[in-house]
Amino acid sequence: MGSGYLDNNEDSPANKSSQSRGLLGSGWRPLPRDFDWAFMWHLIFNDTGELTHKILDITSDIANALGRNEYTWWANILNVFSDNTRYELNEFWNYLTPEPPSPDYRYKDVLSIHTPVIQLVSRDSIPIDYLLNRLQEITVLKILDVLGNPDMITQYLIERYYYYPVERFVNWDRLETIGTVSAYWSKQQVWLQIENYDRGQRQYTLIAKDIAPLVNKATYNLAVILSGYKSRVGQIHSQYPIRTFPADIQSFTDKVQQAIIDQNQLAVLVQGEPGTGKTVWTQAVAKEILMPLGYVIFILDSDAVENFVPPSYLERICIIINEADNLAQNRASEVAQRNNKTEHILSLLDGTLYQSVIEESGIQAQQKLVVLMTCNTTERLDPAMLRKGRVDFTYEFTHLFV
Repeated sequence: MGSGYLDNNEDSPANKSSQSRGLLGSGWRPLPRDFDWAFMWHLIFNDTGELTHKILDITSDIANALGRNEYTWWANILNVFSDNTRYELNEFWNYLTPEPPSPDYRYKDVLSIHTPVIQLVSRDSIPIDYLLNRLQEITVLKILDVLGNPDMITQYLIERYYYYPVERFVNWDRLETIGTVSAYWSKQQVWLQIENYDRGQRQYTLIAKDIAPLVNKATYNLAVILSGYKSRVGQIHSQYPIRTFPADIQSFTDKVQQAIIDQNQLAVLVQGEPGTGKTVWTQAVAKEILMPLGYVIFILDSDAVENFVPPSYLERICIIINEADNLAQNRASEVAQRNNKTEHILSLLDGTLYQSVIEESGIQAQQKLVVLMTCNTTERLDPAMLRKGRVDFTYEFTHLFV
């Protein structure tokens, strides 16, 4: 009964030995600890007491192994190579030698995801958390593709380090992960840490000095639609190019484009009767202007607006809100008082409010935000929507386009 319990215990010696054999069988190799004189001098001058204690301990262990009176001299020599003595010698050697490089947690940029992301919502609800986690998962995995093969891959298991030959590396899914895996790209100064979980799930954590350029590459041409069961992560699609719109709208688009380049935050509201091309215009601006500049596009429906928070790891975000007159209604009306959609849209537009308090470090986030909104009429909009500092440009579409 007791033996059966130990065999099923993850920390049992038999299981640990099996795990080690599994790593070696899948291509991992024990990582040798190299002697370093600089590290040795550091121990001599800064850890003299502990060094002396360790030396006396290992000397005593070897003397005990060689000095057994009840065994012959050759049996005592063999005892020096026993598992117990080798363990003590390895422990002493590990103390004398520096540990392999490990993730530098002083790096300020961290991006982490539990993968694969599982959708735990019903078909009728808006899976905002799932979609945002899925976007983060795509971003992390694409960053790993951009980085390519690392300079070093190590794994720590059962108080021992292993390394995986970089030339044999194929992809992260096929890499056997039992303990904690670390990988490093010296040119980009990026660390990856992988933790293994149950049911084939892993935690991927990127730690970098500056991860923004990699995020920008990984999220290029990505768009997210949050609209009921149709929610998905994909690419922005535009049916009509900007040049197919009337001349006045093209001229207005030029002003919007220049403002996007010049400003960190911009809000645009276009109004007009159904069929005047408002929605397809936002898609054209997203596809032809914002996407090439590195913006990630979020298209929100009425339910998503109330709960959406822009991901902080993205440098450039565009939010498209269609039929804003049905969402940001005048708060004096009874309909608007039943939800918080008006307040949430106002908070998204309140760049001046956010700028009233800067971070304690004095460093202010440089996230750029563009909000494109459409409505049939501004009459139902809350008056606060059109105040200075919230909406930068308004324009009325009058020509039937679709």
